[in-house]
Amino acid sequence: MKRPAAVTTAYRWAVVSRVAAAALGGYALSSAATILLSLAWPAPQAQAVMWATMLSFAVYAAAAIWVFATRSATRAWIGIGGATALLAVATWLLRSGGTA
Repeated sequence: MKRPAAVTTAYRWAVVSRVAAAALGGYALSSAATILLSLAWPAPQAQAVMWATMLSFAVYAAAAIWVFATRSATRAWIGIGGATALLAVATWLLRSGGTA
């Protein structure tokens, strides 16, 4: 019977990093998406917030899946951080009326 390969410390830290990226980064990404969607949704404010909040669960789940599907933990952090920053900038532009 063949023994499984030993799990290295680097592998364990990579998994911990991915879990943190999924939990913390996914939360930040879904929060940014919720804010942007609730501002941009063409409906009354209460309905826009409700729909954006419901969609945020799908965004969070997709972010968590993507973090574990990507090639490395570094790429996961860069992707989650970049997407969150992009949504934050879009929200800022929408709130300021497009003027800097």
